[in-house]
Amino acid sequence: MAKYTQDKEELTQQKAKKFNLWLGMIGMFMMFAALSSGFIVYTAGGIDRGIKTILPEAFVYSTILIVVSSVTIQLAYNAARRTLFDKQKLLLAVTILLGVGFFFMQVYAWGVLTARGVVFVNSNASQSFIYVFTGMHLAHIIAGILVLVRALVGRIRNIPQVNNVFRMDLAALFWHFLGFLWIYIYVFLLLNQ
Repeated sequence: MAKYTQDKEELTQQKAKKFNLWLGMIGMFMMFAALSSGFIVYTAGGIDRGIKTILPEAFVYSTILIVVSSVTIQLAYNAARRTLFDKQKLLLAVTILLGVGFFFMQVYAWGVLTARGVVFVNSNASQSFIYVFTGMHLAHIIAGILVLVRALVGRIRNIPQVNNVFRMDLAALFWHFLGFLWIYIYVFLLLNQ
């Protein structure tokens, strides 16, 4: 009876954690939707308020990295469900490396923008929005990388399979969301450059 109660409690906690993740992702998306609205309202105020620069090519490479990492995290999750732990660890490590690559590619893109004279604080707030969008996304990428590292550490420590799959489920869900969010940001910026 005690085991049943413990399992039921654990399942309830897992459902609560997943629900909280969904609430967090909805909140994050709403934040980016609000930023998008602010950008649209600002640029509608005059022709001189557009981005007025071509987005760095590094954003294309960032997009490729995040899409590939979305594939690798899904494969890692599938491996976890099939108890292919070595494959899971390898694919998690690859996903983490791709996430770190994405981070550095974004920072490199900022350098390209700065070299073109597009600085964070300037008289054209549209250009500042590029940094706000990508900077806020990078903050979430850091959180995503930490979630991936936690999943990898859990696998290395041989946590129980039910916990392993749950961690992988949350990690994959959050990482896919970050990929979707980046594609939204990139397309939005492309359409408004």
